[in-house]
Amino acid sequence: MAEAGRGVVLEKMYRFQLWLIPALEKFPRSQRFLLGDRIQTLAHDVLEGLIDATYSREPLPVLNQVNLRLEKLRFALRLARDLNHLDLRRYEFAAESLLEIGRLIGGWRKASHGKA
Repeated sequence: MAEAGRGVVLEKMYRFQLWLIPALEKFPRSQRFLLGDRIQTLAHDVLEGLIDATYSREPLPVLNQVNLRLEKLRFALRLARDLNHLDLRRYEFAAESLLEIGRLIGGWRKASHGKA
């Protein structure tokens, strides 16, 4: 994956976090510090992993871990939606954003796998 592509996925994940943090503040107090914190941590782990992969000589193992965390994030957001902590509009935005980020990571993984 070209440098520009790496920058795109990093920027999209960063922008997703900018949107996510205020959305999590709307969770009920009882879940803000449980599910909300877990979602925020997973999102931050994905961003950190993308940064690590950008500077790694062998990004594929890192990207595999990032992909796993992204899937965990998807399920945590789905749980938040099913518990009515996220309205449908916010959940759809999150799901579409993560789908796009996942596609970019998948392309990066594919390109890295070809080099391995």
